[in-house]
Amino acid sequence: MPVVLTSATVMGLLIALAGTWLLSGEARVNTIGIGAALAYLAGGVPAGWRALKALRNEHILDIDLLMIVAAIAAAAVGAVVEGAVLLTLFSLSTAMEERAMGRARRAIEALMELRPETAFRKTVEDAVEEVPAAQLDVGDIVVLRPGARVPADGTILRGRGALDESTITGESMPVGKEPGGKVFEATVNLNGVLEVQITKSLEQSTVARMIALVTEAQAAKAPSERFSAWFGQRYTIAVLVGSVVALGAFYGLGRDWETALYRAATLLVAASPCAIVISVPAAILSALSAAARGGVLFKGGAALETLAAVDIFAFDKTGTLTTGRAEVTGVVALGNNETAFLSTLASVEAHSEHHIAETLRREAARRGLVLHDVHDVKAIPSAGIIGRNADGPVWAGNRRMADMMGASLDQDALRVFQDGAETVVYLGSETRILGAVSVADKLRETSAGALAALRASGVKTIAMMTGDRWAVALRIGRALGLKPDEIHAEMLPQDKVRLVGEIAEGRKVAFVGDGVNDAGALARADVGIAMGAAGSEVALQAADVALLSEDMERLAAAHRLSKRTTSIIHQNLILALGAMLLLVTGAAFLELPLPLAVLGHEGGTVLVVLNGLRLLNDPICNTRRSMADRESIERGHDDKALAGASTQLRNAVATTTRTPQSRSD
Repeated sequence: MPVVLTSATVMGLLIALAGTWLLSGEARVNTIGIGAALAYLAGGVPAGWRALKALRNEHILDIDLLMIVAAIAAAAVGAVVEGAVLLTLFSLSTAMEERAMGRARRAIEALMELRPETAFRKTVEDAVEEVPAAQLDVGDIVVLRPGARVPADGTILRGRGALDESTITGESMPVGKEPGGKVFEATVNLNGVLEVQITKSLEQSTVARMIALVTEAQAAKAPSERFSAWFGQRYTIAVLVGSVVALGAFYGLGRDWETALYRAATLLVAASPCAIVISVPAAILSALSAAARGGVLFKGGAALETLAAVDIFAFDKTGTLTTGRAEVTGVVALGNNETAFLSTLASVEAHSEHHIAETLRREAARRGLVLHDVHDVKAIPSAGIIGRNADGPVWAGNRRMADMMGASLDQDALRVFQDGAETVVYLGSETRILGAVSVADKLRETSAGALAALRASGVKTIAMMTGDRWAVALRIGRALGLKPDEIHAEMLPQDKVRLVGEIAEGRKVAFVGDGVNDAGALARADVGIAMGAAGSEVALQAADVALLSEDMERLAAAHRLSKRTTSIIHQNLILALGAMLLLVTGAAFLELPLPLAVLGHEGGTVLVVLNGLRLLNDPICNTRRSMADRESIERGHDDKALAGASTQLRNAVATTTRTPQSRSD
């Protein structure tokens, strides 16, 4: 309908112009009247209706009212063609603005189209039936064939494959998945047949949460948006009153009534604040949409603007700057048989639920080691585990466990582990040490580069907070290039909250974390940034920004985007104010024709909108996939499968997110 009305307005103006230029006499008058009437009805009635609704429902005098008043004033003095030009250009400008702003909204609304309509669900008889995705319940098992989209968040029970998770994160490489791995709604299975157990309802799934967050963000106004709306409303009233005063002034200076009214109408159009009012929302909405496509969800324009002013970043360590997943970093087998040593150690740790035990079992599985029977197992709290195997008594644990067993660690081969920067697990038999393994949380491949980029963008202070020991914190901090006074270790959750408040010192501070114990610090900071949309629900609720990807470079890109958004808002406001000042000067002192005032007014409005839309092409989506994901794929798939997955990925249209497990120090 808006397109039809705009087309009718343009047609009316063309008819009026044809009568003005091509006809004479009574035919000229009739043709101009018909064309002007069509332009006034098609362009003026909708604008007038919008103005009346705003006045009645919200008690607002908006810009539509100014245009209608100016058009009526032009008609009152016989300048109906000029009035038709005003309404036509205003109608075209409004249509262009709505279409341009719609680009930003459609970028998010397209998420709804990513959801598959059907899924293949396993029955109790192990048959497979096709059902609507909306009928899936938590606990259902679905079968994903190559090329299928994941119908809801879940966990892989059987099968291995590579998934395209590029939609929202913008990451280009497939992500290798194996049993126990998490999959997220609307991602694409590129190869392999997977059986997935649904763990979240559609209302709580990744895409649903993303849509909810972005919808809330678009509805929540930033401070500059609220100011522009406040200014626009009051300025509109001032323009109406000023136009009446100008009418009296022009008439008092000796102009005839028709000329005075024409000049006042021109001044009203020239002084209309349309460009000022639209300049801020155009930039904010475009930036929010670009950020969401790049894997960063802002909970409103206020968070976007505040992030631009942040000059202190505080980070949780585990799961944020590091992967949150411990890995074996060193092995010393005193019997010189590393394979047998690791097999024995993993066999003992198979009876433990500790996360380090899981790391050792994972390492044994990666090496293809065979586990042996261990019985009479007993856990020693805060020390380790003891049992018996075919060779007799055996135990595994930390230094305290070794001391309890009377085993000496004063051996040259074990000195490599004595700096305390990594967790060490010893394996022994009674008082004899068989060897040791060092385990450490690995630094994210993108963390150092992201912190360097933040410093380059003007961030003055970066702090790392962790509950780990000082030796561990110093190892990670040095690898990140942090100064000693920027490293904070052995901290409880309440210590993080306190330190966030202390380091601010009147400046803006952002805190980045992912676990439940980070929620307080996330809420205390000026901008709380949660790592991973599938991480801790508590952390996500407390945060102002969510990073959907595990790639830390997204954070630096989001900070750059916030600064660029602020810059474009300033550009728009300067452009809008400058154009308005020139037009008002021309209308007041240089007898600027009404059509030129309309052209300048509408042209300035469209220009600030287009300037704001440049943010839609922000390179936030172009950060690279982390090496950890590349290694994950290489471990689980051969080259041929990867080549096929990469080819399919280049043609894929699905877009969703890769999100990490929540983790606390």
